[in-house]
Amino acid sequence: MTKHKIIEKLLRLAILCAGIILLLNVILEATVSSGFHLGFQLQAIVSVVLILYAVFFSRVSKKAHIALVLAFAVPICFALFLGTYGNRNNIDYAEDVVIVLGAGVRGETVSRHLAFRLNRAIEYLANNHDALVVVTGGLGQAASITEAEASKRYLVARGIAPERILLEEKSTSTYENLYFANQILSEHFPYGFRAVVISNDFHIYRAVRTARGIGIYAYGSGAQTPRTAIPINYLREMAAVANMWFSQTLAFAIN
Repeated sequence: MTKHKIIEKLLRLAILCAGIILLLNVILEATVSSGFHLGFQLQAIVSVVLILYAVFFSRVSKKAHIALVLAFAVPICFALFLGTYGNRNNIDYAEDVVIVLGAGVRGETVSRHLAFRLNRAIEYLANNHDALVVVTGGLGQAASITEAEASKRYLVARGIAPERILLEEKSTSTYENLYFANQILSEHFPYGFRAVVISNDFHIYRAVRTARGIGIYAYGSGAQTPRTAIPINYLREMAAVANMWFSQTLAFAIN
């Protein structure tokens, strides 16, 4: 077997393994997630494409190989941008309030994503004893209490004083999390406030852009994303950010 054939065989095997692992990851995450969203569908599609690419690798033309490599390079670069933005640290622990975005509840138990966000809030509040915290999120399909109530219980159980916690229990989206939180905070800070928006790292870019669009003077603080959920969430977030950019561009063009 020639060196070229060996390299081709190893490359096909690597692509096939990547596709199978990503597909198994979709199945695994579906069993532990508090909701089924676009990220699952996108990752399943990517998995199937990789598997088919590996199976028919030798029949694909050189131009098609190049096109596929470029097609996969774009989301990889996009994901690196979101991850880099979400892991920046530009807070000074002198802000007035922390806004924790909701992320799913099963029964009365916060999801893994929300637990990471709340843990990040606890770290922040330990370094800024004057800050309030707004926990956000309404009643989800798999929940018996609102995301905000579950978050409050989580914080109180870990030593955060109840009087520091404000609840926003009507929202069902990132925009509503921030919009309703802003309404609550405007009553507590009639002369304005500085906020730290906490979400998982993949979500920080869109969360901060949304907050500033609403009129909140905000910076982001990214919490860890569960490792096994990284591909699914980054794929979903890339689609959400692309949609946000498209909507903003369309609105600008119309106006």
